[in-house]
Amino acid sequence: MHPPPKFSSSGNEAAERLASMADVTASDGALRRFLHGLPGVDPVGLEARAAALGTRSIKTTAKAYAIDLAISMIDLTTLEGADTPGKVRALCAKALLPDPTDRDTPRTAAVCVYPDMVATAAAAVAGTDVKVASVATAFPAGRAALPVKLADTADAVAAGADEIDMVIDRGAFLAGRYLSVFEEIKAVKETCRRPDGTAARLKVIFETGELSTYDNIRRASWLGMLAGADFIKTSTGKVAVNATPANTLLMLEAVRDFRAATGVQVGVKPAGGIRTTKDALKFLVLVNETVGEEWLSNHWFRFGASSLLNDLLMQRQKLSTGRYSGPDYVTVD
Repeated sequence: MHPPPKFSSSGNEAAERLASMADVTASDGALRRFLHGLPGVDPVGLEARAAALGTRSIKTTAKAYAIDLAISMIDLTTLEGADTPGKVRALCAKALLPDPTDRDTPRTAAVCVYPDMVATAAAAVAGTDVKVASVATAFPAGRAALPVKLADTADAVAAGADEIDMVIDRGAFLAGRYLSVFEEIKAVKETCRRPDGTAARLKVIFETGELSTYDNIRRASWLGMLAGADFIKTSTGKVAVNATPANTLLMLEAVRDFRAATGVQVGVKPAGGIRTTKDALKFLVLVNETVGEEWLSNHWFRFGASSLLNDLLMQRQKLSTGRYSGPDYVTVD
């Protein structure tokens, strides 16, 4: 295994150091040796540290800042079979103006929709800093042939997606076909490129609840980053176990170590099950204590959530007015 040197680097140095790791992806055997050579995860220690960090208290002034930061990190999401253009436009309106009674409320980072709704969302947020994210690659199961997944991605990018959230083939990963998963991520990454040379950012979803072990989550994290992920993401939000403090902490440790080894910074997106302000603040503490302030922006950390925004707005109103407005004072998504 390549040791993770502790220094930052310029863009050219980062590219050179990442290229120097190309040998670990040269064959299925080499990739397997590298991934299985990563340090094993101590489940008890990991969960204890995540729980301890979750007990940190945040006082009023810092809490107001943290709530605004969390709002700005949300990928406001609707991923239902009953989605309509009207529902997507309403979601975009909420992303742009989360609290109509307070125009100082930050916008959300993005809206996240299915590929066929990308054009509607892109038109609704045009000219603003709110991004359009789209799930692709046969979300959420990922059970489709590669050409289908690439077509799904290409359609979303062509329609105006700024970001693509892809799901890995968990079956291939769990069967140990790591190079197959690596090549699929690389192919999707290439499909994110536009003819003008720009590219949609790629978030790679592992569905951590199906990977069974923390060791697998660490291996998937490195695999995704080696293949070019701009973000690594816990979950689709469509299974029983989604984002947890422990699996997010593990992924934060992975991006920290990956940057130390390669000079390349990768974002993290916990998704699914984060519903309250208290939950969100715990995750922000994890970020601050594990990877530091450089990740405390929506360029490097996101929440995949929908109901979370409402609770953040209610808590924000309480800090501002001293009164708890309740759920009737925010829109239902």
